[in-house]
Amino acid sequence: MHILVTNDDGIGSPALLQLKAQLSQFGRVTIIAPDRNQSATSQALTLHRPLRIHALQEDVYSVDGTPTDCVLVAFHGKLVERPDLVVSGINHGPNMGEDVFYSGTVAAAIEGTLQGVPALAASLVTRQPTDFREPAEIVGRLLRQVLVRGLPPRMLLNVNFPFRSMADLAGVQFTRLGTRVYEDTLVRKVDPRGKEYYWIGGEDPVWRPEPGTDYHAVHAGFVSVTPMQLDLTDHAAIDAMESWSLGL
Repeated sequence: MHILVTNDDGIGSPALLQLKAQLSQFGRVTIIAPDRNQSATSQALTLHRPLRIHALQEDVYSVDGTPTDCVLVAFHGKLVERPDLVVSGINHGPNMGEDVFYSGTVAAAIEGTLQGVPALAASLVTRQPTDFREPAEIVGRLLRQVLVRGLPPRMLLNVNFPFRSMADLAGVQFTRLGTRVYEDTLVRKVDPRGKEYYWIGGEDPVWRPEPGTDYHAVHAGFVSVTPMQLDLTDHAAIDAMESWSLGL
């Protein structure tokens, strides 16, 4: 068993080595992660320049690219044997609801699924400095279930941990993606040379506290496990749209 661990927080995240220590019980674990923070890069690929890869220690590599680049390096870069499973995280902050469309953490797990292996994305719902060992232990428990039971093709797991000790967890819930209302703004600034620049900012998003969702579970102290499929097609809409007249 060969497990790839990656993230979007960058190679400096302590979660990487804590995950590696926990998952080594299952086999060889290789870390290939971005050399800097790549949050909110989604499924971006680096196509217009070469990638630089640095071996930092045994089975630990940094890449000057995105999380998806890192997964492709693992599968096609001939640095290591082909991974049997991908674990992305543990992200320092939530990846719930519509976050999954922006998240580099989730995107890396999606890329693992596209490469044909089981994949899991994990996130800890806090921005405070913290230790990731207890969430890493729970990732290990989930991984054991994945190895025993398997995952359907083109499906991955998105896991979010509430910011509390393992002893204080309410349990685990299997959930759907929640809904959050974004209020993004573009903040205009002027640099010392009089040139304009902009930051994407805004207030923290507002969640809709709907039962059965990832947000509702985490807010109640549960670990949220959301099975996600790659097929985004609204199959029910296809039949309804057959009546559209486009004159073609």
